[in-house]
Amino acid sequence: MTQLPPLVVADKVPVHVAVIMDGNGRWARQRLQPRALGHRAGVRSARKVVRAAHKCGVRYLTLFAFSQENWKRPELEVRLLMKLFISTLTREVDALHRNRVRLRFIGDHREFPSELREQMRRATELTRDNDGLQLQVAVGYGGQWDIVQAAQQVVDAGLPVTVENLEARLDTAGIPVPDLLIRTGGESRISNFLLWQLAYTELYFCDTLWPEFVDEHFAAALAWFADRERRFGRVVDVA
Repeated sequence: MTQLPPLVVADKVPVHVAVIMDGNGRWARQRLQPRALGHRAGVRSARKVVRAAHKCGVRYLTLFAFSQENWKRPELEVRLLMKLFISTLTREVDALHRNRVRLRFIGDHREFPSELREQMRRATELTRDNDGLQLQVAVGYGGQWDIVQAAQQVVDAGLPVTVENLEARLDTAGIPVPDLLIRTGGESRISNFLLWQLAYTELYFCDTLWPEFVDEHFAAALAWFADRERRFGRVVDVA
């Protein structure tokens, strides 16, 4: 690991950080630009945060890129987002692979264009054995969907519905639950993201719009996390 940025506490870096990347549309609107410009700017911020997470020693990073609810957006915007996903994957995957990043996609992808599904499959296969940052991109994802599909798998297998059996069938199976959730854009909600997995996650909300979120903002979130006393329902003995 390279030298840590100021504010980051080396022995309190979260293992897994999840991010709700909010504010692309508002960022564009403030500049009297189309929303598509905001989404393109958001891709640049995502690239910066991937690098910052690697530099800080975060092992797992999950980015919420496209929710199931986003299908309700105007058809033109959805089409542009699909094209942006394809072009971003095409452009970024080789660099991620060179830096030993393992890429994984979580969510329901059945409605995605076949070209995008194929790009996702190739990127996953190419980076499968990488031992660096584990990067999950949540696309077509919804927390309620994840719980329901896991429960259905348990029922179909004729198994009892237990915490262990459900967790083993969530789309995030094999990934530790997030220690820290960051949401940009000034909203204080989790928007159907990782509902099961966020049970004891520390939630950090900031007003910065996603295209303006840079390394210093990421470091500030990690510093805030380092100050948290995580009890997981237990009582801390202060005697």
